[in-house]
Amino acid sequence: MSEKVPLAELKSRMRCFRKQMGVSNPDWEMTVIFSKINLYYFTGTMQDGILLIPKNGEATFWVRRSYERALDESLFSSIEPMSSFRDAAKNVSRLPDTVYLETELVPLALYQRFQKYFPFKNVKSVDSEVCALRSIKSEYELSLLRKAGRIHQHVLEDLVPGMLREGMSEAELSMELFSALVKEGHHGACRFGMFDTEMILGNVCFGESSLYPTYFNGPGGNLGLCPAAPVLGNRDRKLRKGDLVFIDVGCGVDGYHTDKTTTYMFGSPLPQYAIDLHNKCVDIQNEAASMLKPGVTPSGIYNTIMNGLDEEFLQNFMGFEGRNVKFLGHGVGLLIDETPVIAAGFDEPLQKGMAFALEPKRGIENIGMVGIENTFIVTPEGGECISGDNPGLIPVY
Repeated sequence: MSEKVPLAELKSRMRCFRKQMGVSNPDWEMTVIFSKINLYYFTGTMQDGILLIPKNGEATFWVRRSYERALDESLFSSIEPMSSFRDAAKNVSRLPDTVYLETELVPLALYQRFQKYFPFKNVKSVDSEVCALRSIKSEYELSLLRKAGRIHQHVLEDLVPGMLREGMSEAELSMELFSALVKEGHHGACRFGMFDTEMILGNVCFGESSLYPTYFNGPGGNLGLCPAAPVLGNRDRKLRKGDLVFIDVGCGVDGYHTDKTTTYMFGSPLPQYAIDLHNKCVDIQNEAASMLKPGVTPSGIYNTIMNGLDEEFLQNFMGFEGRNVKFLGHGVGLLIDETPVIAAGFDEPLQKGMAFALEPKRGIENIGMVGIENTFIVTPEGGECISGDNPGLIPVY
């Protein structure tokens, strides 16, 4: 069983949250956390319940299910059982007029059920404060990210080439890849914050499959198993000699993810122009990584990179045939798609300990998506890569 999140870590997070709220919302009186990811962040366990955080007084985690598991998993100092919100409400002596909630995450029906027993007048968002707090990783969190990165590197760079065989389907490779990741220590889930997003592993594609349109806000595509489940890989697309293999998947340890994309040339090399475009993406990753320093802004990195690219290259950069995304990278942690984002409009300076996935990619007609992605930690010397240094297009002949 995994080690419990240290009590000192939990206390530090709560202390930093109160400090953050004091700066951004000095008149705040109460915050209520509902989402399981944020509950895990603050309490060290992922149960069905609510975390009541008063400005003055001890925060309490009220658990509907499972109270016993919460006690077993968590070192949080105040955990109480509840059968409904009524039980928690009885222990609140004074309800403020305004309560801060995760407005990006709490469904309207849940909000209405909660307000039945907590009849506050106004609601304000606490999403940006929690996201800002989570974006700066502690040494404990960074140690988990590094473990995830080592697993990621080993599986994608060392083990996948031995899995590739002519005639196998994308779905078959997905299952073998998932099994290998879990055996090496992956926690078995890839979590995203994007609304209503399902992702088991990521994109596992042969050739042109990586260009297929998808609702997911990323540069690569994925045909998937069927329209009802566009995940994993397709059963009918079989690996052929000369295919580009594109693997963009997450890996996590004790909740914390790295994100990585590795490409392979199966059976024979790609055309030289495709290799050249891929190598340009690798150069872009390395240039962006060199700028991942405290004080630099994500928007500054994005603008510097984009302004240095010619129109022909940009046409299918970070997407294909008009489905281009407007970012170069994104924060990673308890979710794979965290903030800040390496994109225009993200003007707050980077801080030491932030973690980003950089993913410059370029679509090529009839070939697929070339490029690379690795996870980096912000340091004074630039981005520290924690998920491997192989440039990709690994030959498997």
